[in-house]
Amino acid sequence: MNRQRFHIKPVAVLLLWCFGMLLSVSCKKQNNSDADATFIATPADLKARIPTQLHITNPDFIVFVPRVTDESVNDTGNEHFLVFDGPDGSLMAVWTQSSAESQPDQHIAFSRSDDEGKTWSQPRTIAGPQKPGDGHIASWGYPLVSKSGRIYVLYSQSIGEYDTFPHITGWLHGITSDDNGVTWSEPQNVPLRRSTRDNPDPSVPPNIICWQKPLRLGKDGKYLAGVSRWTSFSVTEQPTESWMSADARVEFMRFENIDENPEPQEIDITWFAFDEAALAVPYPGYPEISACQEPSIVQLPDGRLFCVMRTVAGSPYWSVSADAGETWTKPLPLLRRDGGDPLFHPLSPCPIYDVGGNEAGSGRYALFIHNHDGHYQGYKPTDSSFHRRPVYIVRGEFNAGANQPVWFDEPEFFFDHNGISLGKPGTAGRLDLALYASLTVRNGLAVLWYPDRKFFLLGRIITLGDE
Repeated sequence: MNRQRFHIKPVAVLLLWCFGMLLSVSCKKQNNSDADATFIATPADLKARIPTQLHITNPDFIVFVPRVTDESVNDTGNEHFLVFDGPDGSLMAVWTQSSAESQPDQHIAFSRSDDEGKTWSQPRTIAGPQKPGDGHIASWGYPLVSKSGRIYVLYSQSIGEYDTFPHITGWLHGITSDDNGVTWSEPQNVPLRRSTRDNPDPSVPPNIICWQKPLRLGKDGKYLAGVSRWTSFSVTEQPTESWMSADARVEFMRFENIDENPEPQEIDITWFAFDEAALAVPYPGYPEISACQEPSIVQLPDGRLFCVMRTVAGSPYWSVSADAGETWTKPLPLLRRDGGDPLFHPLSPCPIYDVGGNEAGSGRYALFIHNHDGHYQGYKPTDSSFHRRPVYIVRGEFNAGANQPVWFDEPEFFFDHNGISLGKPGTAGRLDLALYASLTVRNGLAVLWYPDRKFFLLGRIITLGDE
């Protein structure tokens, strides 16, 4: 069966899909949403929650708190939070902002800090609609900075129709700034290599997300990034009712000419682990379907690259590259050490960071997991709105002679909340602590920058136990 989802009014599609998701969350336990303790009835209800929730994850930095009055709210959806070193020595951040995930006002926001994260500028929309009707949604922006200081932000630009999910189908667009984020260029389309798993119709965009900052870990110090590519439903059907069973695999892209300051339309990308060579992990019960997504990469002291990916197998999986990301080993379950117990985690972001610096190869790492396989407080692995918490930190060290080259300590509780939801009034809000996060290391201080319930944007200092 062909399942191309076209010729449907775009705003109606987005609203139906997104509000269906929100309503299913609010009615998960009880049919009467007013009786559901998570339901956010009014702006005043949401405002009353903020004082007790803002510091519940023990942040050291507060980047953004949505503006909420008794009568109105604004920008209550904040995620995909990528903080990076600005070319002028500042901290800069881009993230995906909206009233709620995938709503018609979803756009890319930009902010900066000139005092090491203590205070941040008022966010500005640099791509996508500020309000519904201003254009199609823009999502999942990520930064690259050339050696001469040009800032690129690349992002997924919806065309108003979708192939898999409304917030995933999109062309890769790019904008630039040559004045440290004061002004931005008009968007241009960045050429993408099409896969046999994309829709056969070339007018239909692919389904790709790059969720972490590209790092200078590729050949000759070029930017390298892992991506998730979902297979078009016109190519492979989703075999179950759960969105998690949509076929998805991991590929890698190397940006060849960023330091030449090209226009976005002239960016040259080389792809690795591409198409049939993409990294895959079988979906339980459907071995022909892959659920392997959201790769994060660190460098090892011996120069190899170590990648961790989320799966539906109950644990993250890992792979290694010995040639700067051009080829990768077959993914394997992530264990505490060779022959040891698996690290448990559902289909949720599980980033790994080098606490010595994103490109340092220090041999000291921090992995973030939920420390369960999706069976949490009575919920099942497919209940992602509820089981993506708490957050545990798992400290890892390089082991030169091991098969799995990073060995991990016992998971250690990092943060959680007390079951209070946050988000758009009229919905159940969000309970999940999906860690669409980033790391900076400046002056020896490692900071995890993270969204709390995709509402607050915060930062927390990471220290190793022996420091």
